[in-house]
Amino acid sequence: MKLEEYVQELSKRFADNEVYFGHGTENSYDEAVYLVFGVLGLDHNDVIENLSRELTKYELDILERKAEQRIGNHIPVAYIIGEAWFAGFKFFSDTRALIPRSPIAELIENKFEPLLEEHPAKILDLCTGSGCIGIATAKYFKDSQVDISDNDRTCLNLAEKNIAFHGLSGRVRPILSNLFENITDKYDLIICNPPYVSKEEYDDLPNEYSHEPCSGLISEDSGLAVSKRVLYEASEYLSKNGRLVMEVGFSDQELVRCYPSAPFLWLDFDRGGRGVFMLTAVQLAEFFQDLN
Repeated sequence: MKLEEYVQELSKRFADNEVYFGHGTENSYDEAVYLVFGVLGLDHNDVIENLSRELTKYELDILERKAEQRIGNHIPVAYIIGEAWFAGFKFFSDTRALIPRSPIAELIENKFEPLLEEHPAKILDLCTGSGCIGIATAKYFKDSQVDISDNDRTCLNLAEKNIAFHGLSGRVRPILSNLFENITDKYDLIICNPPYVSKEEYDDLPNEYSHEPCSGLISEDSGLAVSKRVLYEASEYLSKNGRLVMEVGFSDQELVRCYPSAPFLWLDFDRGGRGVFMLTAVQLAEFFQDLN
């Protein structure tokens, strides 16, 4: 069987078996390509050439085992093959951290233009998980120092593996910290993708999400407990012209309900996504600092 024929067949099986797409792809065909190319270690830059190759029986056997994990157990492809792509870069991915998929990737690829007034010398990726946001940001801002922090040591171990993979050990520093607890510097840009899913919303998520660490998804207070702490404390860790960019997903409406007069700048994305806002250091100090 040619690889293209197998991809087409697998795509149909995904579509027929209520497989959920949303951890790196948006449709059954892209999901099939993601799995097949990842399992076989094929280069995505040579899609046309690779699609025409014949699969061996050995390769088919391996692919069928992995396909059953995806269809029968609803394990996301990133965890099956151990890798995910974010902002154009490959990252190691496993159940220690959420699978990279934030729309913040689009902001990184655009170097956060026009949100920043100047080049950010120091950047903090708060609630980093696998490290993808901070590492990708460091790749685009080649002169910036980037700190990445998380309160979970196992997440940081994965992030450290990704730092080493991208050759950034001298410029990206991992910090074990419960939000700002062990943070001592001030930053020109803080990026935060915290847990923001309410327990009620979590219970309605597709089966694929059950394989991810729930600590990276669920937050109390209708999904906003962690986000509120960041809002109350962030101004103390931003430079004079610093910016906070934070994702709250579908909790955005609840956040606006809680702070109806807050000057959130909600951002739009060409590739889809919602619930990401920006606030300046001045805005955070004026509106949120006294609420803590």
